[in-house]
Amino acid sequence: MNKPLIGAFLAALLLGAGVAPAVAAENVPTQEAAPTAKAVTFAGTVALSNCSGSVVRSPDSAPTDPALVLSNGHCLETGFPGPGEVLVDRPSTRTFTLLNASGSGVGTLKASKIAYGTMTDTDLSLYELTSTYEQIESSYGIRALELETAHPVAGTAITVASGYWKRTYSCDIDGFAHRLKEGRWTWKDSVRYTPECQTIGGTSGSPVIDDVTGKVVAVNNTGNESGEECTDNNPCEVDENGEVTVREGINYAQQTYNMVPCIGVGNKIDLDREGCGLPKP
Repeated sequence: MNKPLIGAFLAALLLGAGVAPAVAAENVPTQEAAPTAKAVTFAGTVALSNCSGSVVRSPDSAPTDPALVLSNGHCLETGFPGPGEVLVDRPSTRTFTLLNASGSGVGTLKASKIAYGTMTDTDLSLYELTSTYEQIESSYGIRALELETAHPVAGTAITVASGYWKRTYSCDIDGFAHRLKEGRWTWKDSVRYTPECQTIGGTSGSPVIDDVTGKVVAVNNTGNESGEECTDNNPCEVDENGEVTVREGINYAQQTYNMVPCIGVGNKIDLDREGCGLPKP
């Protein structure tokens, strides 16, 4: 895993890769212009005590709903959930530093509970906040990041935005791992980055943002650090036939589209809703 960090470190220098829009060839009126990448900023990301995260909403979330913060299951203050363990509606008073577009902290948000958390099949946590979306926007001028509802596509240009380090990583989705096994945990249909995204400890929980739509398609969580096979901090890929592949230096994320149907009225997590793909307790 992109290990959660203990205590506070000095923030690293902000790094960002700009993407120039494609230019259509002259005298070819039928050629379609490539989608123009949006400038991904830190607005809506948060820094946890040991990880990164983001304020997120589903397309159906209302302005008056309590806001949600997305991070990793292995970033929970309660420790790593064991295989098969799912946390739902656990009280929490955790705080998060909200960042603006340039990466400056503009305020502190507070959780009321861990709405959901697990490291089974996926590696994610959702905190419910004491503030609503409209209260956050009114106080800080920052809007939540929207969750994509469709499965991501290989070749998509993405940015991993770490609120902890105030640093971005730009690359493409290289493909998907049928199963990603790391130590005691196994995750399904994980996003694999191209080598340019060299994420580090503290980037755990960062939103993975589609450069064109600006929507969150995954949550950053791990990478193979030293070429070991299926050990802690060295995940391996296992295909449909049980064949194992080790990709040293390659990093991964967990998809988030399958959790969108689990977010019901009032932003309450309902694991029985149609289409919800999250494991139950």
